[in-house]
Amino acid sequence: MSATSVVDVKALRIVLTESGADIVDEIGITVLAGHVLGLVGESGSGKTTVGMALMGYCRPGGKVSGGEVVIDGSDLAGMRDAELRKLRGGVVAYVPQDPGTALNPALRIGTQLSETLEAHGRLGESEREQRLRETLEEVALPPEPEFRRRYPHQLSGGQQQRVAIAMAFACRPHVIVCDEPTTGLDVTTQARVLETVKALCAIHEVAAVYVSHDLAVVAELADRVAVMYAGRIVESGTRDQLFSAPRHPYTRRLLRAVPDLAGKRAVVGIPGRAPQPGHRPAGCFFEPRCALAEDRCREAFPPVSELGAGHAVRCYRAADTAGALAPDGASAPPATKVGDPVLTIESLDARYGSKPTLFDIQLRVGREECVALVGESGSGKTTLARCVAGLHKEYTGDIRLGDTVLAHSARRRTTDARRQIQYVFQNPYASLNPRRTVGQTIARQLQLFFPGARRDVGRRVVECLERVSLPETAINRFPDQLSGGERQRVAIARALAAEPAVLVCDEVTSALDVSVQAAIIDLLRDLRGQMGLSILFITHNLALIRTIADRVCVMTGGRIVETGAVTGVFDSPAAEYTRQLLANTPSIEAALGHVAVRAD
Repeated sequence: MSATSVVDVKALRIVLTESGADIVDEIGITVLAGHVLGLVGESGSGKTTVGMALMGYCRPGGKVSGGEVVIDGSDLAGMRDAELRKLRGGVVAYVPQDPGTALNPALRIGTQLSETLEAHGRLGESEREQRLRETLEEVALPPEPEFRRRYPHQLSGGQQQRVAIAMAFACRPHVIVCDEPTTGLDVTTQARVLETVKALCAIHEVAAVYVSHDLAVVAELADRVAVMYAGRIVESGTRDQLFSAPRHPYTRRLLRAVPDLAGKRAVVGIPGRAPQPGHRPAGCFFEPRCALAEDRCREAFPPVSELGAGHAVRCYRAADTAGALAPDGASAPPATKVGDPVLTIESLDARYGSKPTLFDIQLRVGREECVALVGESGSGKTTLARCVAGLHKEYTGDIRLGDTVLAHSARRRTTDARRQIQYVFQNPYASLNPRRTVGQTIARQLQLFFPGARRDVGRRVVECLERVSLPETAINRFPDQLSGGERQRVAIARALAAEPAVLVCDEVTSALDVSVQAAIIDLLRDLRGQMGLSILFITHNLALIRTIADRVCVMTGGRIVETGAVTGVFDSPAAEYTRQLLANTPSIEAALGHVAVRAD
């Protein structure tokens, strides 16, 4: 494998156009051909901003004010718009977080792949046909014309993501930027996608920057890791250095927030929030959240300390963190007293048109109980959830809320029934009205279900935001002014505003960084007792289930193949399918060969 440096970023500074406040600053990264750099950190830390800068692009309202980005020996600052357009997709490719919105819904898959090659003037017509087949086979998709005639909506989420990867690698780029490409994918599909990305990078000697908040995935994939906080890289090094011997308190706290599939480590979130551009302290940006902070941390941002072997950290107390081992403590399932059934599903069979999708589903959720639904994409989890919410009416059998049999369609249900079952969707980008502010979105929910409390709407909106760790200043923001994690928290706040009895959570943490994920899980756990809330929790993150669920139901092919207490199912799975899911779930310990993970 080549040791050629393909990506060189030095002292990169990107600021807000109006205020001049820095979004990211002093960014320096190097990526070799065939290597993968993991860029991790909480939402809003600047990961995606850095990733987009590698394509010579800044989001509206931002601009590059210093430093340099060199790709394949060419400084992007000196390129004209036409040269940058040629660079994007040809030399530097991009894999988006949400392929469902990135792929053109009006064009067939084959057409979109062909246009990618045509736009960059690559290959003749016969050679393009060969390349199309080759790229689809590389991502384990059928190259036959029948598949290429499909539209994006006719593919599963995992297939859509693999099409996006095929498009990115089609022109044989030298650099690829992966922006959370496995968010929302089931563990089996995620394992295939990660294997595909890593193999293609090695085969074609592509330098990859993998932007993610999923540290377990990064541990599986990356050669080197850079940790970002509030627009700065605070620690960088090899994968083993960062996960086995982290030296920055923030890195350690991130690792403490990662769910553990084996349940040997308790999940602990990070209190407080990262400061936003224009509101960052004079000293170390992590100081307000750091237990090791001292006076000098408040005076000036720490300089870079080289620890040897390519390991660097920006912390005055780095020497004091060496050797601190994470405390033992199992992440035990929450101890709850499950009450009478709130939601009961009996003999449910569902279909889409003439195609059956669910078969003889029997499920019960008690008061204050959390039941997790797991399985691969297409197993029927979301269809079942949509039946519960009245969003899919093509089913037979009964769904009961308490003793009341619910109408199949939400429109035919009573206002109180709709209020008591609230749905939080997987995709925060599509579930919020882009023309309403955060305050208007939550206020609308309050007005729908509590029309007599109009005078208290403002106060209650603030309370809803506080529940999901969002500041009051978010009230006047629009969805496009929020990060992905912030948008999902707004969606959760909107659902909680209705004070529901049952909360249907469809991958609600997939877009959240690990620290916020831990806070949201703690919140949902607390709300179960405070509000008597029952939760139907759909997730691909099996490790997360140990921290919140009482019972787990494993689904495949539209059927529940195993159900039981979380500890029993995970420790002694009876179904072969369950064992496969557990084996495909990424973990830091497995990626490092069972080396102990160090943290605070």
